Amino acid sequence: MDSPRPAQARSIRRKLMERVADADATHLTVAADTPGWQPFGEGVSIKPLREQGGVLAYLLRLAPGASLPPHRHPMDEECLVLEGWLRVGSQIEVGPGGYHLAHQGALHASISTVTGATIFLRGAIPEAAHALR
Repeated sequence: MDSPRPAQARSIRRKLMERVADADATHLTVAADTPGWQPFGEGVSIKPLREQGGVLAYLLRLAPGASLPPHRHPMDEECLVLEGWLRVGSQIEVGPGGYHLAHQGALHASISTVTGATIFLRGAIPEAAHALR
C-alpha cells in the first residue's frame, strides 16, 4: 500500500485536528448580548468576563462625559479600546483599536471620554482603594 503524498497527509491531519479542536468544550465564549453589566461608578458599567488568580478580563462601558479618577495598578493593566475615544490625562487620546498599557505601581492619570467608550481590560480586579479621590 502506498503512503499518502505530503499534501494529502497535511489535508488529512488538518481535518483530524479540526475535529479534535471542535470537540474541545473547555473554551470560554461570552456573546456580546450576554447579560452581566453592573454599575461601577457614575456613568461607568463593568462586565466581568473571566477571573483567574487575581487577574480579571473585563469590559468597561463609559457613557459620554464619564471619567475615572487617577489610580494605581497593583499589576500591569492592558486596555484595548473597542468603541469610542478615551482621553488618558491631558495628553493621550486612544480610539478604536488603540492599546494602552498601565504599568504596575505607576500613577495612572484620569480617564475620560467625550464620545462614550467601550474598552476591554486585563489586569488586577479593580478595587475602590486603588482610586485616588
